[in-house]
Amino acid sequence: MKPAKKLSLPVWIFIGMLAGILAGLCFLKNPDFTTNYLKPIGTIYINLLKFLVVPVVLFSITDGVISLKDLKRVGSVGIKTFVYYMITTAVAVVIGLALASAFKGLFPPLPSAELAELEYAAKEAPSMMQVIVDIFPDNILAPMVSANMLPVIVIAIFVGAGILAAGKKGEKIGEIVNCMNEVVMKIMMMIIKITPIGVFCLMANVVAVNGPEIVGTLALVIGVAYLAYIIHVAVVYGSSIKFLSGMSPIAFFKGLAPAMICAFTTTSSNATLPLNIECCNNMGAEPEISSFVLPLGATINMDGTAIYQAVATIFIAACYNIDLTLADMAMVVLTATLASVGTAGVSGAGMIMLAMVLTSIGIPVEGIAIIAGVDKLFDMGRTTLNITGDATCAIWISKLERAKKARMEARANAKA
Repeated sequence: MKPAKKLSLPVWIFIGMLAGILAGLCFLKNPDFTTNYLKPIGTIYINLLKFLVVPVVLFSITDGVISLKDLKRVGSVGIKTFVYYMITTAVAVVIGLALASAFKGLFPPLPSAELAELEYAAKEAPSMMQVIVDIFPDNILAPMVSANMLPVIVIAIFVGAGILAAGKKGEKIGEIVNCMNEVVMKIMMMIIKITPIGVFCLMANVVAVNGPEIVGTLALVIGVAYLAYIIHVAVVYGSSIKFLSGMSPIAFFKGLAPAMICAFTTTSSNATLPLNIECCNNMGAEPEISSFVLPLGATINMDGTAIYQAVATIFIAACYNIDLTLADMAMVVLTATLASVGTAGVSGAGMIMLAMVLTSIGIPVEGIAIIAGVDKLFDMGRTTLNITGDATCAIWISKLERAKKARMEARANAKA
């Protein structure tokens, strides 16, 4: 007799959301119970998410810089890859913000007395130069204590670069950073495993306090996110493959289909990495390029996650009746783009980075509870988008390197 198959974590999260909705409906006439007894448990879950944001960003990005080994050896390939990833991610955030803003009127604010108490006063927009100055901290600990994420990212990059520059002496610190990153990832998975409980408690309180109308808006926000995914794949990736790589988009997506299906079902860029490398090599990518570009992409290229963060930020802001200014939008683009560098390529990690983006513009992190129950549906699409973007870069960089090699051989033959 075969042992009964255990339910996966995403299924438990979905069950927690449904159970929370039902519990909230049962306590519509007595929301004090959920507020006094269930919400505090959910608050503990939110606090765990908040406390993990800084270490995840700090150690993940530092370890990513160290993994480049020799920056001189990486050379032009590393620079082109990084620039490509950052540009496509920034475009993804803009697409997500534009679509979510277009549908914002259909995201009704929560009619809650509790939320009404959360006043939001728009701050005077700082100058562009002041924004740039503020990114570079004058104290290494202050940004971590205040969870000011952009300076934390800068700190991580400098620490990683310093470790590489220190040579053999830096290798010892690099090993410690790698070990700490692994420890933080394990802690993250522990917290993600208790998500069903947190989602149940928070969703029960949301429904009990605000009524069932909030549930109907979740389907809309998921649809907006997937529309943004499709537009990004068709326009950005299709154009990249057609005009940068000179390859038929249809042939590309057909060749990458196995990896895309794997990403859609596993919701893990890391788990899909071996298959993605194989698919790209079969489509003509240089093995040495795909073995560098794709693992790097699984760490720093998160276009799907960026779209999710943009759409979720607009949605949660609308639920709290917060109107984002242009300065806020710009901060979301900048933060989400840089945050994608620190997003681990594992299922569910997007919620950690969403907490970071919300914090950067002063939106209550508790709003994550509203969409946490359907995060799996977001995750399936965003992971597929993430690995597809990695593949487009590998194909393009391979073409550039082949052309560069051909020019060098031609010059050598001409001299001979």
